Amino acid sequence: MAVKIKLKRLGKIRSPHYRIVVADSRTRRDGRAIEEIGLYHPVQNPSRIEVDSERAQYWLSVGAQPTEPVLAILKVTGDWQKFKGLPAPAPMLVAEPKDKRAAFEAFTKALEANEAKGEAITPKAKKSEKKDEAAAESAESTEA
Repeated sequence: MAVKIKLKRLGKIRSPHYRIVVADSRTRRDGRAIEEIGLYHPVQNPSRIEVDSERAQYWLSVGAQPTEPVLAILKVTGDWQKFKGLPAPAPMLVAEPKDKRAAFEAFTKALEANEAKGEAITPKAKKSEKKDEAAAESAESTEA
């Protein structure tokens, strides 16, 4: 029996979260699993990754094949490098929470600066010039 380490999708339509599971390769994506070895929540900021390293090492050692998304997760956590005997990756960086209020204030200041000029971005053509061009074109088409 071929065993795979893959993601099992849970959650609502636009808020997915996954469990990292060990399952038979013939089972469907959200089907029955042999064992759950981790979590992956991509929507959270920063995304939440939890892997039971000991169980992941065991399943990799007995021949379980990770899918591409799980392989990427295992590389981030360092479990794949540990299994292959490679040097450990740099520690995961935790993103600083963004100050939404400061970003909004900077955006509104930029808008106010643009509005204060009172100028159009593209130069406006005068209506009389447009009428003259249209008259010239119509005169050329009637002469031809």
